[in-house]
Amino acid sequence: MMAEKSIGLIELSSVAAGFAVADAMLKAGNVRLLLSRSICSGKYMVLVGGETAAVEAAVAAGVETANGCLIDSVTLANLHPDVFAALGRTHPGEPRGALGILESFNVAALIRAADAAAKAAAVQLLEIRLAMALGGKAFCTMTGDVASVQASIAAGRAVLAGEGVLVNAVVIPRPHPDVYRELV
Repeated sequence: MMAEKSIGLIELSSVAAGFAVADAMLKAGNVRLLLSRSICSGKYMVLVGGETAAVEAAVAAGVETANGCLIDSVTLANLHPDVFAALGRTHPGEPRGALGILESFNVAALIRAADAAAKAAAVQLLEIRLAMALGGKAFCTMTGDVASVQASIAAGRAVLAGEGVLVNAVVIPRPHPDVYRELV
C-alpha cells in the first residue's frame, strides 16, 4: 500500500463526465481511488490519494478530461494521516471525551479544515463525510479531551471562516452516550 500524503479532488456537473475523469486520473498517475460517486444536486466527485507529484498529474489529467463539466479541482498536500483514515469512514473509531463537529458548504475546504484540526491538537478524527445526503455540504467529527477539541475546532473554524464556507462549529464537552451512538 502506498504512503499517501496528498489528495486530489475534482467536482463535476455531470455524472457521465465523472466516470471519464476518474478513469483518466487513475491512468495518469500512481494514485489510489478514495471516492468516486454522485453527490447531491446531481454532481459527481472524484477523490484520489497518493504522493504529491502523482496526485498533481492525476488532477491535471482529470481537469483536461472534464470536457466543460468541471466545477472545481484542488490538490491538497502533506495531509495529516488521520484525514485519510476518516475520509468516507462508515464506522468511526471509539469516541471518548469531548465531541467536536465542523460543518462546511464546501468539500475541499472541509478537508483542509479537518487537516488543520488534526494538526492543531491531540484529537482523533472520527469521520469526514462529504456531500452525500447533505445538500452538497460536508462535515467532520472528532474526539479528545475538551481543551484539545476546542483548539482543533478553533483551527478548523478559522480555515472555513477564512474561505467564507463555515456553516457551524460545535464542541460538546460531555456528550450524552446516545449522541455518540448516532455517529455509528
